[in-house]
Amino acid sequence: MAYGWRNVVKLPGMLSIKYLFLLIFFCSSVIAQPYPNKAIRVIVPAAPGDSCDTLARLVGQKVSEKLGQALTVDNRVGAGGALGLEMIARAPTDGYTIGCGQGGNMVVLPLAQKKLPYDTFKDFAPIALMASNFVALTVHPSVPFKNTRDLITYAKAHPGKLSFGTIGEGTFLHFSTELLAKEAGFTYLHVPFKGVSFIFTDIIGGRIDATINSFVSVYPHYMNKRLKVLGIARAQRLPSMPDMPTIAESVPGYVSGGWFGFIAPAGMAKDQIALLNRETNAAMKLPDVREKMTNFGLEIHIESPEYFTQTIRSDFDKWGKLARDIGFKAQ
Repeated sequence: MAYGWRNVVKLPGMLSIKYLFLLIFFCSSVIAQPYPNKAIRVIVPAAPGDSCDTLARLVGQKVSEKLGQALTVDNRVGAGGALGLEMIARAPTDGYTIGCGQGGNMVVLPLAQKKLPYDTFKDFAPIALMASNFVALTVHPSVPFKNTRDLITYAKAHPGKLSFGTIGEGTFLHFSTELLAKEAGFTYLHVPFKGVSFIFTDIIGGRIDATINSFVSVYPHYMNKRLKVLGIARAQRLPSMPDMPTIAESVPGYVSGGWFGFIAPAGMAKDQIALLNRETNAAMKLPDVREKMTNFGLEIHIESPEYFTQTIRSDFDKWGKLARDIGFKAQ
């Protein structure tokens, strides 16, 4: 018996030409589905209320609306941000897990610790630099200090007694506090916490005296009069709050701040990074987002992934010099 083409396709158990084409069409449709076609997980290496958390939720919501897929924030607290960053570094590179990076855990932490489970330049792909900020010297409203100078005077008169909360040894907030103490000439009691929200809980509860913390994180508590800001670490006063003094008015030259942006595990497709960069930048241009950013005193950045990479490299140089100047040795 001769087997021609017509005979082969009609053999028992074989698909007919009609169903074969339908199957091929279905498979092609599934493969061709545009990115993203499901929710994107955003790992935030900090507690709720932290600057990265606030920005990831604000900007992520706008990006989500444009892409038609949720950007779901997943807070992963621990080790000064190292825990969350390790999860980002080890995540699949399919575009459905990204994270929020900041200068503290991507630059300062690697300078402060000899062994980390990630390499800033090898394990991450910068997506979009969202904003840069400044820190604020913050105390409980009942504390009698009226300004930064009053706090420094007290700290000098009571060496090691004034307690400052940070999110751990060798973190950005710790470096900012060390820098103030060095330049102002006082000593203090360092109290490390697992996250920013825990610091605020203890200041509001009167269990610690002060913190140098991101103004983005401080702002809601300041507006609700739960915390008092003695000064902000900008070169000039904030235009939207001209009555709030700068720390530099008491400690000349003291300026401290960081940056925040979306990052991905290294190896994520360039077209996916380009899409998220484009939509993040578009979100930063929206009037309501810009208004909130301005209220926080943030400087908005609408730049390329390459610009973000260069920002990280420049910060390594800057904070590396600071670590040497204050005699901090990596642990």
